[in-house]
Amino acid sequence: MPKTGFVVTAHPGDFVWRAGGAIALHAKRGWRVKILCLSFGERGESQFAWKDPNATLESVKAARKAEAEAAAAVLGAEIEFMDAGDYPLVTTPAMMDRAIDLFRELNPAWVLTHSLNDPYNLDHPEATRFAQAARIVAQAMGHKPGPGYSYAAPPVFLFEPHQPEQCNFQPNVILNIDDAWETKRRAFECLPAQKHLWAYYERVALNRGMQGGRNSGKAMVYGEAYQRLFPMIMDELA
Repeated sequence: MPKTGFVVTAHPGDFVWRAGGAIALHAKRGWRVKILCLSFGERGESQFAWKDPNATLESVKAARKAEAEAAAAVLGAEIEFMDAGDYPLVTTPAMMDRAIDLFRELNPAWVLTHSLNDPYNLDHPEATRFAQAARIVAQAMGHKPGPGYSYAAPPVFLFEPHQPEQCNFQPNVILNIDDAWETKRRAFECLPAQKHLWAYYERVALNRGMQGGRNSGKAMVYGEAYQRLFPMIMDELA
């Protein structure tokens, strides 16, 4: 059985800009990576799509779904949608129940999601709250009790928000994504509705790559920053 990673995002672009390198890198190494996308980003994350005077909510949702599916395929991941809407993102008990089931079915080695705070986009911390709640409830033996399942709550890595300083984001992990950068960059091109962000997120990757090289003493060009939410358990310090 391959190892599994789980990514919970509010909108389609989020998993590409912020975690596309991690997804592609692990998929390339034989991992199964599953993305749970809570909305299609149809209201607030589709600026170019709404420039079409004939655009409707349903047409934008369909276009963003197709873009997200294409991006996930480029990265080598599976994707599932919740259709919780965006601006605002509103989940339901049925959605939570499905997310809990996914945590148990996947038993992931890690989960990636948004920062705890984002004053610019409340959908993002709402997605984090949703992911955290599902992760916790999945541990409860009394939730859908039954023999035979094995689940351990995975470590949580928060990916970098658009304006990290305003979100109290404190990166303590920089992932070297040199081997996955070209794949991540191709995934950008699956998201024409947010073309204005392509160059910005390339600069972010270059900045984090420089910082990663400086902190590790190992040459790297592209990086992704994460904030690990729970302690790392180690047998020795190096």
